[in-house]
Amino acid sequence: MNKPKMATEKGVPSNSRILMLLGQLERMNGEAMTREVETARQVTAKIFHLIQTQEKSGKEVMSKGSSGMEVILASLENTRDVQTTLNILYILSELLTVGRGRRVGVFVSKGGTGILFQILISASKELPPSEELMLQLHSLLAKVGPKDRKFGVKARLSGALNATVNLTKQNLQNTKLLLPCLQVLRVYSTNSVNAISLGKNGVVELMFKIVAPYSKKNTTLLKVALDALGALLKSKTNARRAVDGGHVNVLLALYQDWHHNDSRHRHMLIRKGLLVCLRNITNIKLGRKAFIDTDGMRILYNSSTECLPVRTLDPLVNTSSLIMRKCFPKNRLPLPTIKSAFHYQLPHVPAAGPVAQLYSQPPGVDDVVDESDDNEETDADTENDTENEEDDKDQGAANDDIETDLNKLHPKNNPGRPFEELRVYERFFSELSEDFQGYNFEPSKSASTTSSSFSSARSTRPIIVPTAQALSPKHVPIMSCQEDCNLTKGEHTMQSPSVPTTAPPAPVPPLELDTILLTKDQDRKEEAHIPCTETHTALSSLTRPPSQPQVMERDLAHLLECVSLEAEDTLNKGEEAGRGVKQEGSPVNATRHIQSPLLLGGIAPRRVGGGGGGGSNWGSDCGSEGAEDEGGEGAVLEVPDTALLLPLHDPDLYVEMVKGTRSVPQYAEVAYPDYFGHIAPTFREPLQERVYGVQRSKIFQDIERLIHPNDIVDKVVYDLDIPSCPVIEDDGESLKFNSQFESGNLRKAVQIRKYEYDLVLNSDINSNHYHQWFYFEVSGMRVGTNYRFNIINSEKSNSQFNYGMQVLMYSVQEAISGRPRWVRTGTDICYYKNHFARSSIAAGGQKGKSYYTLTFSTSFSHKDDVCYFAYHYPYTYSTLKMHLSKLEALRTPQIYLRQDVLCQTLGGNSCPLLTITAMPESNSNDYICQFRNRPLIFLSARVHPGETNASWVMKGTLEFLMGTSPLAASLREAYIFKIVPMLNPDGVVNGNHRCSLSGEDLNRQWQNPNPELHPTIYHTKSLLQYLAHIQRAPLVFCDYHGHSRKKNVFMYGCSVKETVWQSNISATSSDLQEDLGYRALPKILSQIAPAFSMASCSFVVERSKESTARVVVWREIGVQRSYTMESTLCGCDQGKYKGLQIGTRELEEMGAQFCVALLRLKRLTGIRNHQHLLDLESDIIGTQSKVVSSSSTTTYVMEEDEPSFLEAIDYSAESNDEDAEPENEHGGEVQENPNHLDQLSDCETNHRD
Repeated sequence: MNKPKMATEKGVPSNSRILMLLGQLERMNGEAMTREVETARQVTAKIFHLIQTQEKSGKEVMSKGSSGMEVILASLENTRDVQTTLNILYILSELLTVGRGRRVGVFVSKGGTGILFQILISASKELPPSEELMLQLHSLLAKVGPKDRKFGVKARLSGALNATVNLTKQNLQNTKLLLPCLQVLRVYSTNSVNAISLGKNGVVELMFKIVAPYSKKNTTLLKVALDALGALLKSKTNARRAVDGGHVNVLLALYQDWHHNDSRHRHMLIRKGLLVCLRNITNIKLGRKAFIDTDGMRILYNSSTECLPVRTLDPLVNTSSLIMRKCFPKNRLPLPTIKSAFHYQLPHVPAAGPVAQLYSQPPGVDDVVDESDDNEETDADTENDTENEEDDKDQGAANDDIETDLNKLHPKNNPGRPFEELRVYERFFSELSEDFQGYNFEPSKSASTTSSSFSSARSTRPIIVPTAQALSPKHVPIMSCQEDCNLTKGEHTMQSPSVPTTAPPAPVPPLELDTILLTKDQDRKEEAHIPCTETHTALSSLTRPPSQPQVMERDLAHLLECVSLEAEDTLNKGEEAGRGVKQEGSPVNATRHIQSPLLLGGIAPRRVGGGGGGGSNWGSDCGSEGAEDEGGEGAVLEVPDTALLLPLHDPDLYVEMVKGTRSVPQYAEVAYPDYFGHIAPTFREPLQERVYGVQRSKIFQDIERLIHPNDIVDKVVYDLDIPSCPVIEDDGESLKFNSQFESGNLRKAVQIRKYEYDLVLNSDINSNHYHQWFYFEVSGMRVGTNYRFNIINSEKSNSQFNYGMQVLMYSVQEAISGRPRWVRTGTDICYYKNHFARSSIAAGGQKGKSYYTLTFSTSFSHKDDVCYFAYHYPYTYSTLKMHLSKLEALRTPQIYLRQDVLCQTLGGNSCPLLTITAMPESNSNDYICQFRNRPLIFLSARVHPGETNASWVMKGTLEFLMGTSPLAASLREAYIFKIVPMLNPDGVVNGNHRCSLSGEDLNRQWQNPNPELHPTIYHTKSLLQYLAHIQRAPLVFCDYHGHSRKKNVFMYGCSVKETVWQSNISATSSDLQEDLGYRALPKILSQIAPAFSMASCSFVVERSKESTARVVVWREIGVQRSYTMESTLCGCDQGKYKGLQIGTRELEEMGAQFCVALLRLKRLTGIRNHQHLLDLESDIIGTQSKVVSSSSTTTYVMEEDEPSFLEAIDYSAESNDEDAEPENEHGGEVQENPNHLDQLSDCETNHRD
């Protein structure tokens, strides 16, 4: 016997029987195949028998290097004999059943699919076609189809589509043949063009003939038919065809029938298939209407409610929920306009941009909702021939934002303005030319030589620290204004560049506080006083005595590791023990009597205090009768004197500061939390664990509003759009709301059910969006009742409220009991897309967008309480002014502190500028020279008003800098600090989230700030430009921010090298020359600050950030260490605070640690220590290799100021994507695994469906 020519793999015996038979078959190919029909039948039958009975035979045919598959396919193509064809199909079926997908892949790569289609076409021409042949052909095609990406195209071009459709129509009763036909139709339909073609051929109607009511027979057939129908209905043309044919009603009836009869849940996949068909039909507006008209909401709601107890039915509940949310009629936000309730007329309107559009909007335009609320695509479906469209997406899409222009990546030290223009800023840098010749360096005089009374800038009367704060003998007395005036530096206020030297305008008379009686028990006042300087810093208890400053530098390394919260804890415990203060139990002994409420003068009281218990019964100036009778005008509250525990807080001083604060709504009230102050709780506040199913249950409650409309109260209880009377009086059955105080934000409250309220936030002034920050007051609550609050007009697509963050609550009754503090609160918290339509005007031109709901539930512990809720710990502009005033009182003779007014804001508030350093030891030339030549550190914060955590970090920095510890003294001797603690006072005062009064994000104006519209940015940038001109650019620039979608504290910096690595642009080695010092500061922070995460830092420059402070200061001023420091609003997932929500103590500690890191940076840069640069180099190389090896898209490109938070959660209301629907037991909820948050870090995961 001749040896076959077949190629064989090494090790396989060439005389193997299967190979000999294949060789024989190969020789017969061509004309011999038609001549020797009987031989061909025998050979193929033997091959089939061998493969069927001997596993190794199949392996030999499919082994690498074997040409067995080519021989078989060639024979299949050449034979004209039905039996031989069948034999070969049996062989292929047997071969492709095992071996996972590899064998099918080989079959496809050898052109097998096309040959099968050819045989199908020729076989279908014979009448009648061979049933067995068709059965085998379609069985094979069903196996091969899912693995062949071009299957649909090949089927259409070969004409196989019609052949299969005709066969299906002829065999509706022949289930044996019908099943493989349906399986192939299912694969055909995944191609959108095929789906339309099949629809035209009547296949949609055909499928509805096959799907049937509940039966135990033919369930597999039914399942496949539903899958095919579901795929067909993804086409909008077919969905319309189904709606026109009245099939929505049919699907709902079938679903009900299967739901009721499948009591043992054995046919869940059929029920799911019916729901998928409904889901795809309701992707079109017509389908949604048909669904509502046929009572689909009630049917799915009732069936889902019955499924809820059975966990395995979650996929049904989740799909039903998705359909109901999609079909829920889009509601209009209950507002007359989405523009802010407060109007501020700009001096001039920008030529282009969102603000220009806002002002050019014709009157009478409804900006709340569009004419069409649906994002309908064009009627013609996109004819895309790829089945797996997502495979073809450009993986580099996430990299699009990275800056690739090398010219823009190289910092240019070009201040951009002539020095003559900048010379006027010299007055803010008097320390650089100060000679101290007229100064007496005796302690008694030098303490306040560099002071300026910023705090009284807006008030017509001087602000006097109350006598309760009388200084202890240890303190250097602060001179009166008259004694001090010859030594005080002038208060420099920049008005505008055109008239920089003009005198400031006459201050507007502040509101009087004549209606408030603030009294204190005089005897207790003096007993209560505690020396401020002993308690103002968290670090003082661990530092060495100031008599050894020269030893400090040497021992710095040891001290750095000691700086932590324990210091503050020890300090607080010591103080409390000494004073007999119990945090949890009895109230602080020292009390003050105040009249409730806190109202500024000239405004009729809206409510009055209750009886001696301090309750709040409400009156109104809106015409209600008898408000005075409830509690009496002179009712008083006994509240703790918080000076005991808060040395930098003084309620009376706070009220004085409020008088000088200018707001657009002209607020006349002071919020209790801002008046009393906040003492960080001593207990831990862990991230909240999410209860399984919480989001689903909330969504079902929302759906009930449509199904049981009679249960809905729908009563407006608070409305800022009625300025004369926002609090709507009622019979006492509703909560009372209020947000008319500094930084407050709540526009409207609507009672939905007895204990449920929808809350609407106010847009930023001169804007129609940015709803995130909230701060409002609630009263009139029932003790122990669980209330649900829904903030219904949030805009971000996800939130840390889905990952353990809670809202903050402040109870006035708790404060009166000696616990004045914000605490994390709320249960059943989740954040999800809702049914309130977001107009294209608000969504930047995109139609069909929805708002998001933040929902939380809480109960109240005290009768007659007044409680406040906030997005994060509030920190008002008046609080800043009070803190700066108190910090000035802390100054010792060794501290150089100057407060200037940088400029006036649009709203008429002052923007403070601080200069802090150490006084020279004497006025000798050496000391003066050292003093002037200290490097500068430039810090700023709170450009975004809603990021209040940035102010708490800044507070920690300022208190550390003004501290008495050797570390603080060394830091002051090392640097001159220039600090703008609040870049956006107007936004903060008026309760904005992101913008200033100009309606623009000030952190996007740094490239070209307008002196009129963005004065604080214009003048801050001018200060930096002046420094660059005189060759004194800062060593470090850092802008403090808050981050709403990531955990921990981290930094963004700027690096050419790391940007180039991420963008894959070609660059020479000279382009990548870069000092690695930019990594030193974050690296130090990661070693000493427990909340700081180096892994979250990024040093990539993005195009979308080219107008931010960080990038402009790096690029234009030439500051290599230019950073944004982001602090989480939520908590930490690493380090000492892992699993805890962040509080003010941790934030202030972060501010102090930043200072300590600067001291270590001085040590690293001062001595020529190159080792740390080598460490940084290895860090970067490690980062680079991690990024290059990672298959995920870049972790560095950040959307807006916040990257997408990519954790597995279903928070969207609809999806046209089959895969977007979770089928696992967790459904749309966060995974149960407690380590889930750690496994999916914020920036290193791909989206998991």
